[in-house]
Amino acid sequence: MKFISWNIDSLNAALTSDSARAVMSRLVLDTIVKEDADIIAIQETKLPHGGPSKKHKEKLAEYFPDYDYVWLSSQEGARKSYAGTMTLYKKGLKPEVDFPVIGAPSTMDLEGRIITLEFENYYFTHVYTPNAGGELARLAERQEWDKLYADYLSSLDKNKPVIACGDYNVAHKEIDLAHPENNHMSAGFTDEEREGFTNLLAKGFTDTFRHIHGNVEGKYTWWAQRVKTSKINNSGWRIDYFLVSDRIKDLITDSDMINSGERQDHTPIVLEIII
Repeated sequence: MKFISWNIDSLNAALTSDSARAVMSRLVLDTIVKEDADIIAIQETKLPHGGPSKKHKEKLAEYFPDYDYVWLSSQEGARKSYAGTMTLYKKGLKPEVDFPVIGAPSTMDLEGRIITLEFENYYFTHVYTPNAGGELARLAERQEWDKLYADYLSSLDKNKPVIACGDYNVAHKEIDLAHPENNHMSAGFTDEEREGFTNLLAKGFTDTFRHIHGNVEGKYTWWAQRVKTSKINNSGWRIDYFLVSDRIKDLITDSDMINSGERQDHTPIVLEIII
């Protein structure tokens, strides 16, 4: 089975805008289509509360005619057209779909952050983890989220193996970003967020990229848009992950990044596993 995860930073724009950035996003979508994954997880869709419009649906049908999909957008009480997730899966797959509420603080449970598919012998779930925010204004809430999310994954793992992925908004170790010395205590590289990810793995989950590639350096999933040379200079962060239950880690055959060309921000990641 092949799985892809990508924080697209606005599926809405990618499908409907003619901006230069939207064009680059569509080129990445073309690449994803060629990968022919069984399941595709998309974060930060930024779709409206009511979900995909008629135009969105038409474009999705053009790109992914062989897939069904489910979506979760920000709801009443949260920012409009904010966050949001979507999971596309090959027609013929028959998952049970859940949109879990984990008891998160503030409006986090209303922001469309988690979708879970249950299959006969595993769960597939993906997440758009809340950012700690400018000046770390949301760090305390983020710490609470991390605990609740880890408990949620652990509860799934008690029933059957888990494949989890998404934008976790944390570079776990110094090797996971180009300039750790300049970013200590920046959002995504605070001691608290890193500890939260360590605690998640300790509940019985494996970072699949490190499992396959060990301590390889210079491999990232995100490059800042506001710095024009960030990707040219490979000044990136690895903040997108595929995790699996420890007991199925030896079934992994590949875990890597997918080349997104000149486009900055997130790049898609891929997992192949015999399951």
